[in-house]
Amino acid sequence: MIPLHDDNPTQRTPIVTMIFIGICVAVFLYQVNLPQEAADLFAFQYGAIPAIVFGQASLPEEAVAFPASLSLVTSMFLHGGWMHLLGNMLYLWIFGNNIEDAMGHAKFVVFYLLSGILAALSHALTDPSSQIPMVGASGAISAVLGAYLLLFPRAHVLVLLPAIGMTRVPAGIVLGMWFITQLISGGMSVGATGGGVAFFAHIGGFIVGMALIGLFKRKDVRFFSPGRSTWS
Repeated sequence: MIPLHDDNPTQRTPIVTMIFIGICVAVFLYQVNLPQEAADLFAFQYGAIPAIVFGQASLPEEAVAFPASLSLVTSMFLHGGWMHLLGNMLYLWIFGNNIEDAMGHAKFVVFYLLSGILAALSHALTDPSSQIPMVGASGAISAVLGAYLLLFPRAHVLVLLPAIGMTRVPAGIVLGMWFITQLISGGMSVGATGGGVAFFAHIGGFIVGMALIGLFKRKDVRFFSPGRSTWS
């Protein structure tokens, strides 16, 4: 189920959402134009490595760019490939604009970064000794999805279903199925070694988004709103 568009227009231009997308795209274009060795070093310097974040390991002194805790922020703007980037940016564009609208620009910045940090820690705590860099905006975007589920579950999303085509589905179903998929995939990934998808960052981020949205949304924004439909 690939979301393409929602029927929930915003009242404010999603400036912050567009800036976050722009930064992610710019950083990725920089990454892919680096020589392989430099690209690998870039990922280790700016990705979040659990063992380094928790003080169980350290980078060579010449590779240290800043305190390890800051990698929990910088890692949100790195991606591992074109599909990783495009998938994340699609979800951020479809659902992020409404959450930014529901909070205001400044609060959305804080919500997004804080959620991304907590999501990364959720995954890192599953294997604190891991020396594999975590990269991607998925954790922060998962928080956006969790927030959207509580605010606009009745808004409709245009989705592409393999072998069926395009159809409109309530956001509550789209996001609920997405979360169930992450839970199943996360459970199947327990004990796996090597790199892969940080499912527990997705799960943790989604729960964080649901927990924080009440603190960050504007008072006039109601939970379980039907949204403002643009489709007849």
